Amino acid sequence: MIRRGGNDEIRMTNDEARLMKCSRRVLFDIRHSSSFVRRAFTLIELIVVVAIIIVLAGLILSTVGYVQKKGARSRAETEIAAISAAIENYKADNGVYPRGQSTSVPPSGIPVYTVATTGTDGLDARVNTDSGQKIYQDACRYLYEQLSGDVNLDLAVDTGRKTYFTFKESMLAVIKDPNGNSIGLSHIKDPFGNSYGYSTANQVAPGNGYNPTFDLWSTANSTDPNQWIKNW
Repeated sequence: MIRRGGNDEIRMTNDEARLMKCSRRVLFDIRHSSSFVRRAFTLIELIVVVAIIIVLAGLILSTVGYVQKKGARSRAETEIAAISAAIENYKADNGVYPRGQSTSVPPSGIPVYTVATTGTDGLDARVNTDSGQKIYQDACRYLYEQLSGDVNLDLAVDTGRKTYFTFKESMLAVIKDPNGNSIGLSHIKDPFGNSYGYSTANQVAPGNGYNPTFDLWSTANSTDPNQWIKNW
């Protein structure tokens, strides 16, 4: 075999040519192999990557939960302020704050809930700390009747009644029949899905509740009054 370089000629034997081809192939294999090694992950590297992803996912989920809770608290504060203003307007027209118990019955007489027996005077914020108690719902239902003008709870303003506050759909715990039709209202619910608390217990016996006028609050899913969102 003859290889030309400039004016010189380099003669190579067949063995030398085969040796050069073999060397080139070995060099190619080495380069290809090292490139593959550089691209591959070790088991430890994979474990580290997975651990980092898990930690980041946990941080994101905790942040989302915090943001949602903060948003719910802000919304509850806004709703309590708005309802309180409506209660004051009610008092300006009627001379008293909404105080009493619901006497309404479900439309068509369907017994889907029990009428309140104690009303707003029986709910004491100092004693009743669980918004899951029915007494919360009963007192809140009466407040809805007086502010919305919907005394018979058919989700429509009754003739001759004044509306002091228009409740958003998200604030109403609606009762539905087996066909999915709305037939009444259970209570006013806060952004946490629980019943708001509304009490006039202090008017009955000073020392009960907190305000001499009325108490309005959201437990914010806590039995600790220090964590509540309230008007006192």
